[in-house]
Amino acid sequence: MKSLQRILATNAPASVLLIRLVVGAIFLSEGIQKFFFPNDLGVGRFIKIGIPAAQIMAPFVGVVEIVCGTLIILGLFTRLAAIPLIIDMLVAISATKIPILIKSGLWAMAHEARVDYAMLLGSIFLLIVGAGQWSIDSRFRSRPLERNLRRNG
Repeated sequence: MKSLQRILATNAPASVLLIRLVVGAIFLSEGIQKFFFPNDLGVGRFIKIGIPAAQIMAPFVGVVEIVCGTLIILGLFTRLAAIPLIIDMLVAISATKIPILIKSGLWAMAHEARVDYAMLLGSIFLLIVGAGQWSIDSRFRSRPLERNLRRNG
């Protein structure tokens, strides 16, 4: 119970909503586009960059981005939703941006990686501070949460 309360707890200001909206909307959009444009952004891209089992991994990553992006927008289980997105961005940077660094240098990589780094740091920020006051997470209070879990579990 206490660990769940700690995961959901947030003392962050309401303005964290702005970060949640940016991070969540971009992940949601990217996840959807993996299905709408599979050759360019889904399976085809995963094959091109050498991701193993691309036919499985591209849809899996798309679903993770859709689900976790939506959770972040809502401010529901925000810290938990940030974890797979951090992993997603670390894989994306290592698979797509490090080769650019090696081939074209620092400035070419920095240009191509700007959104990736913003998404990585935004996700890390949400993992650290939580969803903020304007979130579903902030509506959970310790005593009502414990009562609901005892009643339902």
